[in-house]
Amino acid sequence: MIDLYTWTTPNGRKVSIMLEELEMPYQAIPINITNDDQFAPDFLKISPNNKIPAIVDTETGTSLMESGAIMLYLSKKAGGKLVPGDEAGYWRMMEWLMLQMGGVGPMLGQVHHFVKFNPGKAPYAEERYSNEAKRLYGVLDKQLGESPYLAGDELSIADIATWPWISRFEWQQIDLKDFPNLARWYTELAVRPAFQRGYHVPKQMGEVPMP
Repeated sequence: MIDLYTWTTPNGRKVSIMLEELEMPYQAIPINITNDDQFAPDFLKISPNNKIPAIVDTETGTSLMESGAIMLYLSKKAGGKLVPGDEAGYWRMMEWLMLQMGGVGPMLGQVHHFVKFNPGKAPYAEERYSNEAKRLYGVLDKQLGESPYLAGDELSIADIATWPWISRFEWQQIDLKDFPNLARWYTELAVRPAFQRGYHVPKQMGEVPMP
């Protein structure tokens, strides 16, 4: 059993969607970041960086923070599912996973901070991060014009890690129709039952946004 400490954010949804795709038993433990639950001493023992998501594998006692590490751990626990089995495919998946971890997530998060929650306070930052978001959307769109998924022909961790950030395209004031390959990929994943279930963990937050 996996104890998943999470909230309704893109990073939290990465792990709940992956657990649903793997059909791995888990229980979701809400960490309401709007109430500063992430600073509770008991949670800090699991996630020293006071961020969600975090997990505890009750079978092994392993605890992990950082969504990318968690997803790789879950794949290994499930026998390598959602990770390509060949060497070239593995590194292609890692390449796009790292782009999400180091680019897509941090940059789109800055758009949320400046454009969604603090509009008008820092025009330069709004412009800078909005432009970078559109650039990254273009990078993803180009890749998805060459293959059905980010790392090739099969769904992988890279897709699951990236999709929740794109699901906030409205927050980013981006029209997905301007990126047709990305829109196709996003919509196809959005209707998968596991994505639908994982999106609503740890609680229902309205329908999955659709372009």
